[in-house]
Amino acid sequence: MNLKQRIHLLVQLGDYMLSGDPPWQTAKERAHAENGWFIPEFIHVAITNIVDAYLKRDKLEAWVSSYHLQAEVPIPKNIGLIMAGNIPLVGFHDFLSVFVSGHRQTVKPSAKDSALIRHLVEHLHSLEPSTRHLVCFAEMMKGCDAYIATGSNNSSRYFEYYFAKYPHLIRRNRSSAGILTGNETENELAGFTDDLCLYFGLGCRNVSKMYVPRNYDFTPFLAALSKYVWQLDHHKYRNNYDYQLAVLLLNNTYFMAAGPLLITQSALLNSPISVLNFEYYEHEDDVLSVLKADEGLQCIIGQNQTPFGLAQRPTLTDYADGADTLQFLQRC
Repeated sequence: MNLKQRIHLLVQLGDYMLSGDPPWQTAKERAHAENGWFIPEFIHVAITNIVDAYLKRDKLEAWVSSYHLQAEVPIPKNIGLIMAGNIPLVGFHDFLSVFVSGHRQTVKPSAKDSALIRHLVEHLHSLEPSTRHLVCFAEMMKGCDAYIATGSNNSSRYFEYYFAKYPHLIRRNRSSAGILTGNETENELAGFTDDLCLYFGLGCRNVSKMYVPRNYDFTPFLAALSKYVWQLDHHKYRNNYDYQLAVLLLNNTYFMAAGPLLITQSALLNSPISVLNFEYYEHEDDVLSVLKADEGLQCIIGQNQTPFGLAQRPTLTDYADGADTLQFLQRC
C-alpha cells in the first residue's frame, strides 16, 4: 500500500466518522457506557475536530509533503503504541502518524478509551483488508521495534525503563495556561471557556491556570463561564467540585465560584478537576518567559499565542509534548 492509498483510506475513515452508520453510533454509545466522563456531546466534539483538522485530503497531503515520506516502506517497522484515555480518541494522532508513515503498529488502548479506536480500526479493515497486517491490538507490548507511550509522570518512568533498549517516544503529564489582558471580546472569553471546560478540563491542552493583570475585572470572565454551568449536573464532575469546595472552605482559602469552576489564586500550574488557578502579573513578557521555560507546559492560550477557543482543536503539526512524531518514525 502506497502513501496515496493510505491517505485515501484516512479520508474515507473521516467520512465514516461523520456518518450516522448504526454500528458507529453503537460504538459511541459503548464508549460513553464504559467511561462516564465521555458524554455524547464531548465525543461528538472530539470526532468533529479530528475529522476537520486531521482527515481532510488537502491537510493530509500538505502535512506529509514536508517529510519526504517514502511512497512505500520496503521493510516496515512494528511500532508499539500505548495510548492514554483522558479524553475521547486522545491517541488518534499517534495512530494516524504511524499509519500514514507506512509502518505497522501494535496498539494498546487505554481501558478508559477503547471502544472508539477499536471500532475505527475494524472499519478500516473492512475498507481495505490488507490493513490487517498494519494495525493490530495487543495487551502485552512485546516484539516491537520502537515504542510511543503516553501516560502519567509515574508510568512514564516505567516506560523509560522497559523500553530503554529501543527507540522510544514517551509522553508525560502536561498542562496548559492562559493569559488574559482585560481587553478580550465577548467572543474571545466564550472561546476561553471552551479551553477551560471542554472534556471537563481533563485534557493536557485544557487550561489549568490563567494569568491576569493587576486590577483585572473578573466580572465579564465569570459571566462567560455560565455557558458550562450544566457540568455541575454531571455526577462525576460534581463529586470533584464538592470535594474541592470543602477543601477550600476548610483551609479558609479565598476563591470565586462561577459556572462549573472554583477559581483560586495559586502559583501552581496544575490544578485539580473543577479548580482553575490564577495569578496576577505585571508584565506579560515575564509570564511568557516563565511559561516557556516550564517543561510541563503543553500550550499557551491568549492574544498572539494559540487563539482563544482553539486549545482543544490542535492541527496536524501540534504535536503532543512538542515532539514531532513523524520525525521520530522516520528515524526508527
